[in-house]
Amino acid sequence: MQETIRAAREDDLTRLTEIYNHYVVEGPVTFDVRPYTVEERRHWLGQFAATGPQRLLVLEQQGIVRGYAASLRFRAKPAYETSVESTIYLAPGRGGSGAGARLYGALFEALRGEDLHRAYGGITLPNEASIRLHERLGFSRIGVYREVGRKLGRYWDVAWYEKALP
Repeated sequence: MQETIRAAREDDLTRLTEIYNHYVVEGPVTFDVRPYTVEERRHWLGQFAATGPQRLLVLEQQGIVRGYAASLRFRAKPAYETSVESTIYLAPGRGGSGAGARLYGALFEALRGEDLHRAYGGITLPNEASIRLHERLGFSRIGVYREVGRKLGRYWDVAWYEKALP
């Protein structure tokens, strides 16, 4: 199967929105509670660049975007500038194939050489697949926010993971 990992483009926005909205509607992976329109996601896309700490990579298989990984500013205050929050979303049915590890690995390789010290990821619990992926890529669990988000009629815990960046 032909596979490409590349920087996201403007023409990927519809597909990226579809992938993300699946998780908005189908479960607690994200704490957004209503799907986005493509126009609403345009500002989100605009925060990423080809260089620097805020990156957005897509996994394309057979010409179709099947997932994305991103690094975002961790917090707005200046002292946090060497930290990023990372995230990954795969299209439904794409998990378990190693695609997530290849995509996330490519994101961290793209960040090599940037002035970054740590990456952080929040995982809504339970989510064994995401925990395995993060740990496989060198993340360590550093704590849990208990019942931090309410979605689908209940409260959810979020485990926080960190990874040292070279």
